[in-house]
Amino acid sequence: MPMVIPEVSAYTGPKNARKLSLDPLAERYKLIGTHFWPRFHLHHYVTGARVWIPDPEQVWRFAELTKDYKDNVVAVIYEDAQTEEFKVKSDEDLPPLRNPDILLGENDLTSLSYLHEPAVLYNLQVRFCNHNAIYTYCGIVLVAINPYDELPIYGPDTISAYRGHNMGDLDPHIFAVAEEAFTQMERENKDQSIIVSGESGAGKTVSAKYAMRYFASVGGAADSETHVEKKILASNPIMEAIGNAKTTRNDNSSRFGKYIELDFTQNYSILGANMRTYLLEKSRVVFQAPDERNYHIFYQLCAVASEEKLKHLRLGHQDNFHYLNQGFSPHIDGVDDGADFHETCQAFNLLGIHEKSQDQIYRILAGILHLGNVTVEESGTDSSSISKGDEALQIASDLFGVDVDDLRKWLCHRKIVSGREVFNKPMTVTEATFSRDALSKHIYAKLFDWIVSEINKCFAAKTRPYRFIGVLDIYGFETFEINSFEQFCINYANEKLQQQFNQHVFKLEQEEYVKEQIEWEFINFYDNQPCIDLIESKLGILDLLDEECRMPKGSDQSWVEKLYDKCKKWDHFSKPRLSNTSFVIAHFADKVGYECAGFLEKNRDTVSEECVNILKSSQYPLVRALFTEKAKGAQTKVKVMPAGPAKSKDMRKSVGSQFRESLSLLMTTLNSTTPHYVRCIKPNDDKMAFTFDPTRAIQQLRACGVLETVRISAAGYPSRWTYNEFLCRYRVLCNSRDIQRNDVRVTCQKIISNMISDEDKFKFGRTKIFFRAGQVAYMEKLRADRLCACGVMIQKNVRMFIVRKRYRTMRSAALTIQRYSRGMVARRRVHHMRQTAAAIKIQACMRGWLKRVRYQRLKYTVIRLQSRARGTWARQRFEHMRRVRACIVIQKHIRKYLAVKHFRMAVRGFITLQGLVRCFLARRMLKKLKIEAKSIEHQKKLNKGLENKIISLQQKLTEMKHENNNIKAYKEEITTLKSQVVEMKALENQLKGSTNRVTELEALVTKLTGEVEFERGEKMDILTQKEQAEKDNRELVERLNTENARLTEELNEAQKEEVMRQGEELLRRKFEAEKQQIIMESSEEKAAYQRLLAEYNRLEQKNDILEEQLAKVKGGSHKRSASNVSNSGASDTPTELVRDDIMDLNSMMGDEDVGYGSVRSRMSENSDSSRNLENIEWESPQKIPNADIKIQVPEKLQELEMENAKLKDDLNRLRKSIADSEPQNNQVQEFMKQFEALQDELERRREECIQLRTVLANRSHDIRSLTENSYGKDVDIVNEDGELAVAYQTQKQVNRQLEEELKTEKMRHKETESEYKSELERLRRDNERQQKLLSQNLSKGGGSHPEALLQSEIMRLTSENLNLQGQVDSLTEQLKKYKRTLKAYAKKLKETSGTDPSDLLDVTNNETDVMPVIRKKEREYMGMFEYDRSDEMQIIRVLIYELKPRVAVTFLPGLPAYILFMCIRHTDHINDDEKVRSLLNNIVNGVKRVIKKRHEDLDSTVLWLSNTLRLLHNLKQYSGDKAFQAENTVKQNEQSLKNFDLSEYRQVLSDIAVWIYNGVIKLMEEKVQPLIVPSILEHEAIAGLSGNKPGGMRGRAGSVARELESPVEPQKALDLLLKEMTQFYRTLAMFGTDPELITQVFRQIFYFICAGSLNNLLLRKDMCHWSKGMQIRYNLSHLEQWTRDMRLHESGVTDTLAPIIQAAQLLQARKTDDDVHSICDMCDKLSVSQIIKILNLYTPADEFEERVPISFIHKIQTKLQERAEGEQAQATLLMNTKFAFPVRFPFNPSSIHLEDIELPDSLNLSMLKKV
Repeated sequence: MPMVIPEVSAYTGPKNARKLSLDPLAERYKLIGTHFWPRFHLHHYVTGARVWIPDPEQVWRFAELTKDYKDNVVAVIYEDAQTEEFKVKSDEDLPPLRNPDILLGENDLTSLSYLHEPAVLYNLQVRFCNHNAIYTYCGIVLVAINPYDELPIYGPDTISAYRGHNMGDLDPHIFAVAEEAFTQMERENKDQSIIVSGESGAGKTVSAKYAMRYFASVGGAADSETHVEKKILASNPIMEAIGNAKTTRNDNSSRFGKYIELDFTQNYSILGANMRTYLLEKSRVVFQAPDERNYHIFYQLCAVASEEKLKHLRLGHQDNFHYLNQGFSPHIDGVDDGADFHETCQAFNLLGIHEKSQDQIYRILAGILHLGNVTVEESGTDSSSISKGDEALQIASDLFGVDVDDLRKWLCHRKIVSGREVFNKPMTVTEATFSRDALSKHIYAKLFDWIVSEINKCFAAKTRPYRFIGVLDIYGFETFEINSFEQFCINYANEKLQQQFNQHVFKLEQEEYVKEQIEWEFINFYDNQPCIDLIESKLGILDLLDEECRMPKGSDQSWVEKLYDKCKKWDHFSKPRLSNTSFVIAHFADKVGYECAGFLEKNRDTVSEECVNILKSSQYPLVRALFTEKAKGAQTKVKVMPAGPAKSKDMRKSVGSQFRESLSLLMTTLNSTTPHYVRCIKPNDDKMAFTFDPTRAIQQLRACGVLETVRISAAGYPSRWTYNEFLCRYRVLCNSRDIQRNDVRVTCQKIISNMISDEDKFKFGRTKIFFRAGQVAYMEKLRADRLCACGVMIQKNVRMFIVRKRYRTMRSAALTIQRYSRGMVARRRVHHMRQTAAAIKIQACMRGWLKRVRYQRLKYTVIRLQSRARGTWARQRFEHMRRVRACIVIQKHIRKYLAVKHFRMAVRGFITLQGLVRCFLARRMLKKLKIEAKSIEHQKKLNKGLENKIISLQQKLTEMKHENNNIKAYKEEITTLKSQVVEMKALENQLKGSTNRVTELEALVTKLTGEVEFERGEKMDILTQKEQAEKDNRELVERLNTENARLTEELNEAQKEEVMRQGEELLRRKFEAEKQQIIMESSEEKAAYQRLLAEYNRLEQKNDILEEQLAKVKGGSHKRSASNVSNSGASDTPTELVRDDIMDLNSMMGDEDVGYGSVRSRMSENSDSSRNLENIEWESPQKIPNADIKIQVPEKLQELEMENAKLKDDLNRLRKSIADSEPQNNQVQEFMKQFEALQDELERRREECIQLRTVLANRSHDIRSLTENSYGKDVDIVNEDGELAVAYQTQKQVNRQLEEELKTEKMRHKETESEYKSELERLRRDNERQQKLLSQNLSKGGGSHPEALLQSEIMRLTSENLNLQGQVDSLTEQLKKYKRTLKAYAKKLKETSGTDPSDLLDVTNNETDVMPVIRKKEREYMGMFEYDRSDEMQIIRVLIYELKPRVAVTFLPGLPAYILFMCIRHTDHINDDEKVRSLLNNIVNGVKRVIKKRHEDLDSTVLWLSNTLRLLHNLKQYSGDKAFQAENTVKQNEQSLKNFDLSEYRQVLSDIAVWIYNGVIKLMEEKVQPLIVPSILEHEAIAGLSGNKPGGMRGRAGSVARELESPVEPQKALDLLLKEMTQFYRTLAMFGTDPELITQVFRQIFYFICAGSLNNLLLRKDMCHWSKGMQIRYNLSHLEQWTRDMRLHESGVTDTLAPIIQAAQLLQARKTDDDVHSICDMCDKLSVSQIIKILNLYTPADEFEERVPISFIHKIQTKLQERAEGEQAQATLLMNTKFAFPVRFPFNPSSIHLEDIELPDSLNLSMLKKV
């Protein structure tokens, strides 16, 4: 059944072709570029061939031929197993072929073997949906598909990865296009432009933004965006607010076009920017279609209308404004208009537009909204008016700052000039409404232009730019159901841009062929010049539109009729059959019908001049500025209806004319630049992430020119190979004899001649081979067949080998099995015979055993049964007897219970009976008593009872009197107790300093007094009851009570005075006794302490002598210490120590004292102390009864004082509360005054005690004499309780401890000395051993490393020289010693024998004369260099400025640092602050200056990195800090800095070292960077092993060849990289860099190698296959082996290569569902996005390798989601190449002695003197 092919109206026919006509197939399929493949692929239409069939829904549908093509019949089967068969008219109508699977997902569409529309569409769909790749090349065009999702591919690392690469080297990206433009600007010195186009919602603005970000990064700061780029990005919110709106296709559609020029200086850094806008859609201000919105800024203002600063705008909800409620869609999902408004305000502030101007902008915008609410009413037939009560007009006038009456008048009237007369003509309602809307549009357009101009002022550069790169963000081709003037202008602009695009693509294609010097026929390309002529030529559409606008009564209908008449000659113009108000233009993308309604008014864009004049008179400057002409010839996009003469009509320009001129200017600008194209595609209309709609995509591909590029490429030679790439790929198709290695071109010609016979199918260029479309697929098929045949051959032989080996193995195994089987059978038979004999024997024994066992079991069973039965019977009898006995007991108790119960019932009955009888008798007696009571005798008995009661009361009164007497006795006892309490209170107050007990006793007395008063009250109550009978007795009692009270008070006062006197005397005596005892003990302790101190001084002097003897092993301090201070105060040390002890004792005794020795002056202390001593009465403490006072030990004094202070505070608070609670109570106030007086007395006496203690401490001798005079030999009475003896023992124990510490210190010094001596001996032996090893290594080296050996030899000779010098010094000392001994012996010999020993001495002298020896002057150096301040700069110049690395390498490593530090030591030795500061500052500045000057010299930077660190280590080692002295010798500790703390300079040197380190890393990275990709990714140990896939246009004409960078050959790159690394290592080691620092350096370098290679791998699809993974892993193994050779592998340097190693392993790993877990575990150092990216990029190099299924990638992604939740740091795709590990400089002390360092003669430092 033949298939009907749907017509597509994307192509306009063959008349527009320039040279050749198009094929009929193009007219049948209406496809661009699909008419080139059928002519030479007929032999491919066989069974199994894969083709594309057109489909109404899927556009193109994949199918496979079920039989060979013949007789014009095509039979296919679809993917869903549906079959179909149809006929084609001719061979040229055959369906297009599908590309091989190996070409699926290619980066460049031109690399496809079959170039046609279905191949392009399917390749884009595979890349977008399966690989999540949104960018694809199509020749020079970058196709960008909007993903509707955030992708991590725009970070700084991605920018760095694309910097410096050709356009086809890495995966397609907007950064690659930007890099191409920037590089061409640098190399060709020509302006560039990037044209970004596409329909609304395709992502044009985002693409332009990222392009500008790239330019800012490479043209500005490397790590951050430049200031200009920040301003450009800040302008985006503003331009989106005032220029973007919601449409039916896009929620944030740009309703204007813009062209941004980024200006660059001669150094190609961003200088400024400029923005031009095109065709703002002003009609949207007053009208919106359904489901659309006005510009965002209006809704933002309404969202924040309630804010205080915007209330004066009097805005409200957007539905209340006519200009905002017409679309019925005021909200956008996910958009917060209020937040966007604040972002817009922030952008205004960043661009420097002050708040006053912002407020006027908001006024104008709000005025437009209110102006739209003005209601025009009909006031007559042809007139209209606006009500005076119209609130909207009043608000709009206020916001515009104009007169409301004028505005009301001219909105409804217009001025007509006729000759010299002027008439005011009223307007109808329709005209007035149109005038209002026109004014609103005009105001908004003016405001838009003003904001753009202000932004350009902010972007403007101060100097003239050198070059620029323009980014054009312009609307794409548009077609709607109703198309008006705006769509006409947009499509007109796209026609011009498409023409420029076609010409540029054609030009590049032709230039490529000319450059390669191949002959070919010039191809046809679609030329849309006729369509452009239809629009802009004379009597074209725009010309007729302008002519109609100039007509007084011109209308849209008359204009369209003119179009029908004048434009019918154009093939691109047509009239619809069913409409007289529209016309159709055949654009390059599609036919579009335009409605003529509104064309004239929009083209005129008129506004009332009177209304404009009103706005010019506004009181607001911004409103006036919008309508003021700034220049005479300035262009205006809107003209104003004049009121003057008609002579200015010629000066007017319509909107169409203005747009044509601006478009012409834009095209002139673009033609003067090198254009780069970005075509943005909208994949679906639902804004779903990574969802591809083929129908929508193909419409845009046809409209944006992508298929035109494909068609032009397919018309020529789209497949291009370099000769080397072709040979590597198709070498398998030739024999080895055909290969000529010296001439690759000849070899390629032989290969092609064997494959392709038609010479038109290929061409040989200078550097490339060009193939027609489809030839690469044919060659791939031949290659696959050859590889398949080779594989079959290999499989045949391998299988034969495997089968033969298997047969031989099986035969050998069979023989072996037979041999062992026969032996096993024989052994089994013998074993069976033995088993049979043994079984018989076993059976006999077993049967006997069984019988015996059976008998024994039976016997055992019978016995057990008998025993059990007998036991059971016995238990049963016992149980019966027990039950019988229990029954008897139960019967006994029951019978007892019944008897008792019966008895109790009888007793209860008897009692009841008795009770009843007695009641009866009692009632009878009661009756008798009642009768007797009524008689007289009974009354008499009652009176007699009353008399007895009175007598008893009198007796009771007598008893109360006795009790009263007893109470008086109790009072006396209470008084006595009170006096004792007062006495105890006084004693406690004096001894403990506390009044808490007094308060308690007073409370107790008060309580007792209350009890007495209570008893007195009871007594008075009793007396009151008998007042009449005992009046005299009461008066007596009252008199006695009064007298008793008076006597009690007198007694209390007398007792208080006596107790106070006795307490004072007792306190004085106790204190004096304690004082004397303390004085005596202090004198003894002082004498003992003086003796101990003398012994300590003697031992200390002895220790100093020993330390002087050990001067070489004793160190100092880095700061000013006590050793540098004058010894003038040494004699005062004992006294000061004693005073400190006394002060400590005083501080323990009282914390509240003002001063322990300074209460009064020294004279007052002497006078007071003498006076107090004279008044002391020495009485025995035993005279006072009940006085138990103990002397408190000093340890408890502080605790008691603290408790006393606490109690005092509590007492004061209590006292204050009592006084405040009863202010009127005089007794309380009097008591408080007495208490305060006592407290003052106590304080005074306490102060006297303190003064006495002070006098005792200062005048111990006088007090000791006084004590002896007073007590004589009875001084021991002071220490009756023994506490002072305890204190004395404590003091002696302290002294003994000091002596032990002194002895310990001596022992430690001796041990230190012995340890240092043993350490010196060990170092000497180690040094000798190392010298031996070094000499052995030198003998074995054989001169392989001359520089390293020379350096080692110099170090060895220097060490030997120092050792020999030490030996010479020791021998000199021994010689002196021997001389002295010889002289002593000679003297003794002369005295004993009288022989003159001069002969012997003469012999020695003669020998000396014969062999003269020049001995070194004996001197012990201090390890420092002395210099003059004036020579400081000379030293810095020689050691820093003029020191060359080749000279420094001959010295001791770090020698300049040692010399500089020895100079610093001298400044410290002489204690010269200015000199050390000047020296250190000059050192720091000198190093900085040298590094800045020689920052590109690796040797110089490494030299000063090593010396800076050595100087830093020396400053630490000799700082005196114990943390840095652990490995120092005693001599090195002695050489520590004494006077200066240089820790701040250590920090400065550390910062400089970090700076130099970063410079070294940067130099190394710059040298390594060109080698990373060739050595790690591209290097192949076996050339051609991986095989390159068919490539596209890498290195095409659009890309810039970077000959200056001279890329390294991949085959040599790995060796060069290892050579560079070895050179780095040697340089670091040669200058003595610390090993830890070397490890850090290579750790950073290896990370940089890993990051660079992995980032490049993630951006290169051609590298992601199995064989390349194997090559990468092999290349990395060389680096790992290098670290092992350099002994760096143990430090974890290779751990930084883990990501790239895992990436290589991922490429090699199996990718089945069973391997999901293993792959996830293996790639723990790769982020989730990196793993998914590699799997998406994985492309088999051959058809024999399977592709990665999408389902497998989804499983990996699901599995990795668990890890991704905690993987925030690995969220980015690319590794950060700028990442740096923290720099650490571990402390590395030097074992070289400063005194052994000598100055080389080559340094010419004669001004330095070693001291």
